[in-house]
Amino acid sequence: MTRLTPHFTLEELTFSNTATRLDIDNTPNDVQKFNLVTLAEGLELVRTKLDGHAIRVSSGFRSMDLNRALRSKDTSYHTYGLAADFTCPGFGDVHDIMRTLAGSSIEFDQLILEFGSWIHVAFPKGTDKPRRQMLAISKSGVRIYE
Repeated sequence: MTRLTPHFTLEELTFSNTATRLDIDNTPNDVQKFNLVTLAEGLELVRTKLDGHAIRVSSGFRSMDLNRALRSKDTSYHTYGLAADFTCPGFGDVHDIMRTLAGSSIEFDQLILEFGSWIHVAFPKGTDKPRRQMLAISKSGVRIYE
């Protein structure tokens, strides 16, 4: 196992049931691996803000082939290794998590409550400034999270 930070491994942030099922190579390149360290460091901040409770990552890095198989946009930060979808049952439901992270000083680029089921967090590319964009996506569309 390749540990990126105390609580996150390369294998955890690149694993995909869909990639396994469809026999899609989901191996990050060197730049994406570097970004995955940034993601893991950001997730450590999230974990700390959530009282140290374990985070369950359902989707981290996605190769372009995997991302397209999932019908996601080519510009998804998952393809850069800078985004993860997660829950944290030990802390509370996704609404509790969203409120807590929205009120934090964590420098995320995007925080999205998706379909009331999980949180998407993305961190800025390189030297980009964090936008701290907060959204909620549901079957009825996208709205600004308040």
